[in-house]
Amino acid sequence: KESFLLVPLPSVPPPWPALHTCQGLAPCLPEQGQVNTSGPRLLLTTPHPASSSSAAMDRTVSALLLSLLLLLQSYGVCGAPPQPRGTLCRTKPTDLVFIIDSSRSVRPHEFEKIKVFMSQVIEGLDVGPNATRVGVINYASTVKNEFSLKTYQTKAGLLQAVRRIEPLSTGTMTGLAIQFAISRAFSDSEGARVRSPNFNKVAIVVTDGRPQDGVQDVSARARAAGIEIFAIGVGRVDMHTLRQIASQPLDDHVDYVESYSVIEKLTHKFQEAFCVVSDLCATGDHDCEQICISSPGAYKCACKEGFTLNNDGKTCSACSGGSGSALDLVFLIDGSKSVRPENFELVKKFINQIVDSLEVSEKQAQVGLVQYSSSVRQEFPLGQFKNKKDIKAAVKKMAYMEKGTMTGQALKYLIDSSFSIVNGARPGVPKVGIVFTDGRSQDYITDAAKKAKDLGFRMFAVGVGNAVEDELREIASEPVAEHYFYTADFRTISKIGKKLQMKICIEEDPCECKSIVKFQTKVEDLINSLQQ
Repeated sequence: KESFLLVPLPSVPPPWPALHTCQGLAPCLPEQGQVNTSGPRLLLTTPHPASSSSAAMDRTVSALLLSLLLLLQSYGVCGAPPQPRGTLCRTKPTDLVFIIDSSRSVRPHEFEKIKVFMSQVIEGLDVGPNATRVGVINYASTVKNEFSLKTYQTKAGLLQAVRRIEPLSTGTMTGLAIQFAISRAFSDSEGARVRSPNFNKVAIVVTDGRPQDGVQDVSARARAAGIEIFAIGVGRVDMHTLRQIASQPLDDHVDYVESYSVIEKLTHKFQEAFCVVSDLCATGDHDCEQICISSPGAYKCACKEGFTLNNDGKTCSACSGGSGSALDLVFLIDGSKSVRPENFELVKKFINQIVDSLEVSEKQAQVGLVQYSSSVRQEFPLGQFKNKKDIKAAVKKMAYMEKGTMTGQALKYLIDSSFSIVNGARPGVPKVGIVFTDGRSQDYITDAAKKAKDLGFRMFAVGVGNAVEDELREIASEPVAEHYFYTADFRTISKIGKKLQMKICIEEDPCECKSIVKFQTKVEDLINSLQQ
């Protein structure tokens, strides 16, 4: 609008802060499905010429603008390393029906969490009559069609309708709800489209209890009708029931969360599931100088062996032939009771995947391992093992502690003992700590987390399941977005290894990190193997 100025800011690496910069009366009009590739914009209000304080306001605005430009220019030089480039995501046209349990076991505040989850999934969709259509079935002892696939044709309409849904608060007739989906929700009269390879039919079932009717036969009929079913279980849900409901492969279609307070953690999974993107590397729609690597919804650039990726994220420079960087790396592993033995084995495998990527020797990488629960136990100190084989064998032998979650005590141990000279740490060698946890700490972490970073330790925080993201951010080094990771499910923890692959490398001279550069080319095979 008149009297507003749109100012391009200097180049800043993504992710950009989620600032709601549309202010005053200026319209904020994002285009549906568009990706911001041109960097952030700052909207400044400027005074009307008739204002009596025009000169003073001009000086104020000018000073503010200059400060911001200087700040962001500095960030552009010294900020976070380049992110994956070419982000692009569009959703395949889909008939999507949510089937949500609102029986008496689902408390009102928990039902609100289901509505938040649905809203976040809808936010990531391309909604429209020729794109994705959404319906919601609410069930307890009876079934209520909240709205059908044809009711709302805009994202805004859907989100408003979701906010108005109220729980029914009686029994749990899951089979009846699925039958309703087959016979009515996915019918032509309710807006469903004729079955075609050009779009999907998807149902997402959310339940927290054992059904009072049968689900196996009716779910089989739904799948036979071409409906892909995802089953999400919460709390005391019967896992056998979820497996009877869901489509194959079950690992991709069955999810469990311990409480409704963390159900929205699954949002990202479903946003990825609905994302359909062509292979940008194969089509040549990229600007990588040497190697283009495709991933769901994006691509990133890499370099051939002997080269390192420059800060622009696309060009490469020849390395000087270094043979690996000196690095003291300590894993701090949560062995509390909530992790469970089968998940603890996945964490051990993940540790060994990272160890495989390092050049281990007295002059290069050293690895230490600490496990904690209600107490702290050093599994082995830095430098005890001189090669990967011995480190991996020791990791495999690590016994599961169980009991509590004293993350603060473990961080203090890391500072006082793990990175001490008496325990193998080398003076002048960069120190990296990787903290794994799956729940809220039972003690105070703030002081120890701050001290670790003040001492120059580079701290990564990895959370799974019920981990508290505020605590992960408190542990992580700056920039926090580059040093903390979260996944709702232990089965997907291996994907974090892909994000950590280049971050462990010492930034001062990437060419020195030969082992991590090699890891970039083999990580896909390693992750696929671990997922299998």
